[in-house]
Amino acid sequence: MESRQLAVDGAFEFRPRIFTDERGLFVSPFQEAAARKALGHPLFPVAQTNHSRSRRGSIRGAHYTLTPPGVAKYVYCPRGRALDIVIDVRVGSPTYGRSEAVLLDQQAFRAVYFPVGVAHAFVALEDDTVMAYMLSGEYEPEHELALSVFDPALDLPMPEDIDPVMSERDRAAPTLETAEKAGTLPEYRRCLEIERALCGGPVR
Repeated sequence: MESRQLAVDGAFEFRPRIFTDERGLFVSPFQEAAARKALGHPLFPVAQTNHSRSRRGSIRGAHYTLTPPGVAKYVYCPRGRALDIVIDVRVGSPTYGRSEAVLLDQQAFRAVYFPVGVAHAFVALEDDTVMAYMLSGEYEPEHELALSVFDPALDLPMPEDIDPVMSERDRAAPTLETAEKAGTLPEYRRCLEIERALCGGPVR
């Protein structure tokens, strides 16, 4: 499995080998040894797995978790095609405000590791796009916050050929600047400490 550091500090893309024959294919989207090599520590203990199915044009996010408690994620797309976006919203991070998009699909089976404190959004590029997540913490609604994917300051790569389908919460989400002024954004050093406690790795 190959890995690549993304533009957001601590976020990685993973690309597994795919084995095909006359029966179909076999792929392992998560491999502990590859994660440990790239991240410098084991993956977090999995507290919850999520599964979503979305129609073309659906935009979910950008979502992040209050830190503490903070949540790390490992995400891939077993069906369909999605533009998956990681956004650094950790105040004090060397890559604060930066983002990177990775195409996740059922051909390459790429996966993305989201460290504690970053925001996550994706755009479904096909009907019946399925996203699968492993999370370090259980979902608690009062800890989950959102940012506008249309915030000009973030300049996220929203496809122009889709008709956005969004929840009311995501449509009304604030900008990064508004969230920072409200004091709801994670603090970078605290995020690293929580991630170290989760995974047993060093603080970067």
